Amino acid sequence: MTTDRICVGAIAGSFGLQGEVRLKSFCSTPEAIATYGPLTSEDGTRSFNVKLTRPVANGLGARITGITTKEQADALKGTSLYADRSKLPSLPDDEFYHTDLIGMAVHDTGGALIGSVQAVHNHGAGDLLEIMGPGMKTALLLPFTRKAVPTVDLAARRIVADLPEGLD
Repeated sequence: MTTDRICVGAIAGSFGLQGEVRLKSFCSTPEAIATYGPLTSEDGTRSFNVKLTRPVANGLGARITGITTKEQADALKGTSLYADRSKLPSLPDDEFYHTDLIGMAVHDTGGALIGSVQAVHNHGAGDLLEIMGPGMKTALLLPFTRKAVPTVDLAARRIVADLPEGLD
């Protein structure tokens, strides 16, 4: 496990005129973001107590302690929100926090190094591993499915990928 804090969401901007914010939750149950607090900024210098108010377009409406104006809420736009790993639920063996996959070595089924995971993306159709390796000019985007990624060994920090035809 790579970090004691996990990014669970971000402040997407203000909502209304009274200091309410729009949250984008990265939790499997979006409303769970409010149960892991207090949340902190990426650098850990700010702490946020979050109270959800309502669902809003593309997110959740929320109140943050100390934020009472639209201008204060606007100033927080783009702030990533982190929770202590100890407050998050344990995951089943076949699920992973994205942060734990970043930096892991990716090998093909024959053992040859492909590269390492630079990021995990999800554009609505499932997770994609962004992999960069020696000699690559552009990143390889690998579907994060059991078929394409049969093995993830967190302890060894190693992923085995069975590259779909056309990606090798």
